[in-house]
Amino acid sequence: MAIFLDENSSIIVQGMTGGEGMKHTRRMLASGSKVVGGVNARKAGTKVEIDGHTLPVFGSVAEAMGETGANVTVGFVPPAFTKDSVIEAVDAQIPLAVVITEGVPVHDTAAFWAYAQGKSTRIIGPNCPGIISPGKSNAGIIPADITGPGRVGLVSKSGTLTYQMMFELRDFGFSTAIGIGGDPIIGTTHIDALAAFEADPETEAIVMIGEIGGDAEERAAAFIKANVSKPVVGYVAGFTAPEGKTMGHAGAIVSGSSGTAQAKKEALEAAGVQVGKTPSETARLMREILGG
Repeated sequence: MAIFLDENSSIIVQGMTGGEGMKHTRRMLASGSKVVGGVNARKAGTKVEIDGHTLPVFGSVAEAMGETGANVTVGFVPPAFTKDSVIEAVDAQIPLAVVITEGVPVHDTAAFWAYAQGKSTRIIGPNCPGIISPGKSNAGIIPADITGPGRVGLVSKSGTLTYQMMFELRDFGFSTAIGIGGDPIIGTTHIDALAAFEADPETEAIVMIGEIGGDAEERAAAFIKANVSKPVVGYVAGFTAPEGKTMGHAGAIVSGSSGTAQAKKEALEAAGVQVGKTPSETARLMREILGG
């Protein structure tokens, strides 16, 4: 099985006609994902040809859903327009909105996150690589040829570490790998993914990748201790990061002892999570759990 994304997912791409949107729509199609159209109000009514696929362009998410039955949108909209594009997707009640765009103002993310509360749309991102259920569907920019379907669930703040862990554990394969993004405010969290993996009968073990800054990993550790029965291994990026510096992601800033890699490692280990000091060591811990 898979979480949030499966073989029944029909994808539209907001910003499909732009450079990044077009490039990654092509890659999603090549991986076997069911991409059914795009959204660009200025190009509504046109069609785009991509590698033998003819994709219609719609004026809105609601129109695209009505015409195609789409249940996932992937956003490659410029940062200045991302808030409006997500709110449009929420208003259309699309079940899943994957927001790839980086550089979205935190105030805008806070606004669309608050707007979505209590409504039916799950948001992944922003500033994330998206989500892949290998062999079923791929919504975002995660390379589809790293690994195949399997027993491991992966949730990660970091895009590149998502890809590395998928490669390191390619012999076991993944039910779903989800990159949640590293901004201070995001939609789907570690805890959301952990709960879904716990409920998925075909996910046998979980890898959780965090990074310095904030307290998301500490809260995830408390959730694991109280609610997760499956084995979890973890990695926290940033053990060598200088204190007080923002490292890469906007959310990766350490203040005093709060948010340090060591503090997160200790919280996770106290919850029974084995934590590697490197991604490769983390993969080795998972291989030991899975018996390979």
